[in-house]
Amino acid sequence: MFQSPLSGVTDLVFRRLVRRYAPESMTYTEMVQASSLQHLKEVPQIMEVDPDEHPISIQLFDCRPDFLGEAAKLAVGQGSDTIDINMGCPVNKITRKGGGSSLLRQPDVAEAIVEAVANAVEVPVTVKTRIGWSDDEINILDFARRMQNAGAQMLTLHGRTRKQGYTGKARWDWIRRVKEVLEIPVIANGDINSVESAIRCLEETGADGVMCSRGTLGYPFLVGEIDRFLKTGEVTPPVTAIARLECAKEHLQELWEYKGERGIQQSRKHLAWYCKGFPGAGTLRDQLSRVESVASGCEIIDAAIDRLRESTRQRCVLSGDSTERDRAAFATCHD
Repeated sequence: MFQSPLSGVTDLVFRRLVRRYAPESMTYTEMVQASSLQHLKEVPQIMEVDPDEHPISIQLFDCRPDFLGEAAKLAVGQGSDTIDINMGCPVNKITRKGGGSSLLRQPDVAEAIVEAVANAVEVPVTVKTRIGWSDDEINILDFARRMQNAGAQMLTLHGRTRKQGYTGKARWDWIRRVKEVLEIPVIANGDINSVESAIRCLEETGADGVMCSRGTLGYPFLVGEIDRFLKTGEVTPPVTAIARLECAKEHLQELWEYKGERGIQQSRKHLAWYCKGFPGAGTLRDQLSRVESVASGCEIIDAAIDRLRESTRQRCVLSGDSTERDRAAFATCHD
């Protein structure tokens, strides 16, 4: 199982939460621009790796093979178990610089990048990309072969084009086609938001694994749920709203301790993502998206938890009798 690199999301704090429930799964840092490292006197926080968080991959992007080779050496020095090269990001500010999915239009450059990085480090080099630039430019079969021949030891494929961004459905049929022509492992990415979708994707594509992306926003339990099912066949009980809010509170506190005021600002989007699927979620989401401090955020979350517990208690009372099932439901809300 794999937790996708997500810009502005998969920092050390988020990865720790994911790894708590999926201790053996591969996680990735946010992507790092290789050329930005050339004149820095110390490694940026975005590349910081906890000595205990393995396996871990530092994801790099750029369009200059020599810079990527040097950046890869630095990443290995930080403890990265593999080097992942981003060739799929669709964001304009990345593609304008020749990185991300723009490399799908520059296969010669992409090939040179993989060769340079593979020659620079001894750890495995992997590539994450998309099926093509647009519906009129789906070139992933040739592109994937070239990445394999250049030295990539694994390919993660998001089943959308660059033009799609994150809209529409991921086209898993292209992942199946790529899997059929490559010898290296192929990891499926796109629309993996539940255990059921992960199983369906593996069945339809024949992929060697799945990578979770946006499905983990506000739900760092997902990778672990899928991993557990794949290994044991056991279905993890649904995570209660209260458990999600307790996790949100911990996420807020850890971001503050790790990044200070910047962490508070970054926590707002995370806290908003946790607020869904329970009564009052919309109001709570609005409150937490404007939180100014750890204390105020924790106070708001604790009040929401108390309301959920009281609501459950009242439902148990109104049921007319305190059955074993009622008592179990009430206890669950206190987990």
